[in-house]
Amino acid sequence: MREVVADFADYLRVDRGLSANTVEAYSVDLRDFAEFLRGRGVETYSAASRHEVIDFMSFLQRERGLARTTIARKLSSIRGLYRFLILEGRSEDDPAAAVDLPKPAHRLPKVLSTEECKRLLETPDRSDAQGLRDAAMIALLYATGLRVSELVSLRMHELSLTEGLVRTVGKGSKERIVPVAPLAVRLVRRYLSEARPEFERDPGEDAVFLTRLGRPFSRGGFWGRLKIYVRLAGLPEDTSPHTLRHSFATHLLSGGADLRAIQEMLGHSSLSITELYTHVSMEDLRRIYDEAHPRA
Repeated sequence: MREVVADFADYLRVDRGLSANTVEAYSVDLRDFAEFLRGRGVETYSAASRHEVIDFMSFLQRERGLARTTIARKLSSIRGLYRFLILEGRSEDDPAAAVDLPKPAHRLPKVLSTEECKRLLETPDRSDAQGLRDAAMIALLYATGLRVSELVSLRMHELSLTEGLVRTVGKGSKERIVPVAPLAVRLVRRYLSEARPEFERDPGEDAVFLTRLGRPFSRGGFWGRLKIYVRLAGLPEDTSPHTLRHSFATHLLSGGADLRAIQEMLGHSSLSITELYTHVSMEDLRRIYDEAHPRA
């Protein structure tokens, strides 16, 4: 197999005109594959089957923990080799032709505990106009599960604080109405009456949340404000606006909310996306069980 890799490297260098670094990357990938095949008792590339290629992809993902992009590159190298072997008449089949990349593992959303959410909500100084605004934004985000883009684009006519509802237009221009918890309603009311007038520069501006310059927030602008309070509250550094959205859904589910109702509030097009939160809650349940059950 060493000779085959050397021949393939010459082909890439001379016929394809690829750089030395690219050729070396191909060679490393194919040497890895050769080592895997030898461990399976397969002594030539042409003797490898589709199953060996699939098993190699799984090995790279599960045993070596390689990134999906790295695995994709190695699969591309293997496919290139087999195209070369067929071109040279040294193989009749391409066992890598119909092989797909391993499906990415579902990464469970990171969530805050209810205590951590409470700590975050209490961090802004509500005696100050800017702090009151920030507290209202954080509370509304956690109370509704809005995306940060939906929060910063919220307009005055989309708020119905008397009824405790907010209307928003999400992905795919889909409109949805989400209930707002009383705490968030009270904070938004206070912000509108006490703080927003201090930020208002243009009476015609109908964005709910305004910066000190009287302009609507950008996503990055709010994220920057949130990072300050995350740090002050002693929360994980990677806590983001989306963490609050995940926390909203997870805490609703833990409290007994119907999965389809959560799907509607989040604006998910598919229930399978919302079902990720059931895994988060099960992890929470398992942790509580392990800590509390005498036989755990």
